[in-house]
Amino acid sequence: MKAGIHPEYREVVFQDVTSDFQFLTRSTLGSKESVKWEDGNEYPLIKIDISSASHPFYTGKHKIMDTGGRVDKFRKRYAK
Repeated sequence: MKAGIHPEYREVVFQDVTSDFQFLTRSTLGSKESVKWEDGNEYPLIKIDISSASHPFYTGKHKIMDTGGRVDKFRKRYAK
């Protein structure tokens, strides 16, 4: 690998702003904000809109669409 062309890969904290869920991982993203983590160290804080704690698929609150009804409506509309 060439030296000096890759971004810095470091530990950061991602925070879901809708549920206040936080997790520590490694990323190349940076931030001007920082947060003190459970281990006592300070890490850059990246705020995200949705995570596994708030996504409808993972929380079990997703809606199932009635595709059969839409197909029947299409067939009635364009029947010859």
